[in-house]
Amino acid sequence: MGFGVGLRSCHFAWLEQHLLPEQSGVDWFEAISENYLDHHGYARHLLFKLREHYPIALHGVSMSIGSSDPLDKEYLSKLRLLCQELEPKLVSDHLCWTGIQGINSHDLLPMPLTEESLTHVCARVQQVQEFLQRPLVIENPSTYFAFQENQFHEWDFLAQLVKRSGCRLLLDVNNVYVSAKNLGFSAHDYLAGIPLDAVVQCHLAGPTDCGTHLIDTHDKPVPTAVWQLYQQMIEQAGRPISTLLEWDANIPDFPELVGELNLAKAVLQGQIPQREPLNQSEHAPLSTPIADALGRKQFVSAQEVE
Repeated sequence: MGFGVGLRSCHFAWLEQHLLPEQSGVDWFEAISENYLDHHGYARHLLFKLREHYPIALHGVSMSIGSSDPLDKEYLSKLRLLCQELEPKLVSDHLCWTGIQGINSHDLLPMPLTEESLTHVCARVQQVQEFLQRPLVIENPSTYFAFQENQFHEWDFLAQLVKRSGCRLLLDVNNVYVSAKNLGFSAHDYLAGIPLDAVVQCHLAGPTDCGTHLIDTHDKPVPTAVWQLYQQMIEQAGRPISTLLEWDANIPDFPELVGELNLAKAVLQGQIPQREPLNQSEHAPLSTPIADALGRKQFVSAQEVE
């Protein structure tokens, strides 16, 4: 699909005036599934208007594929209807759980990487794929701790998930960087172990350095280290991979966003942006693409993630 950005409400008015690809400067858009399941107003109108000119990918944050709760059939029915109407190129969600007993935490919570978990997730992925009648794309999450019970590296877990369920992968390069820093593994080992032939999309973003941890905040430019991993991933894959820039807090104007996205094209030509190391911060914005229209900023302190 080329190079795209996430569709966010603060850019709606600008996009109405710059609707065509030659005006916007992007090849495709990724829309957060949950923002369009029940909303039939202006946002949905614009999404379908953009669909006339661009490929659209749907990216979910509430499927809770790793939860022990039964799959939410109401949610999946709404998602299937949206897919039938929109005809997205890809439908993705995260390797995580988001709630239990019907309560949504609105966070992407980690799961133990065990054989039991793998069997459980494979069965649920297959159920979703049969229900939606299309492959499901699974994204690697950002992680801040590991379970003692883990039996797999995350990349091996995802490789087995692909092999057993037939799903595809969304490789979030920033999440690889964040998780590697937080958990002390090698990001290069991750890229060497992940089945890149199954990767159909990748994400780029900028994290926040809270001292003891990096937080996946999507609120700043992509750091040099993430650009380097992106270059490595593309070189190892030996082919172009649809690339998306995520930005969910302190969101710049659309032309500035496109300027950052265009750096991905330069990286593919060997031109890696050299940027200052991330400044440490006592607070990290709680950026969520679902709440981007609420017009309020929330923060979490660095101590809360220790």
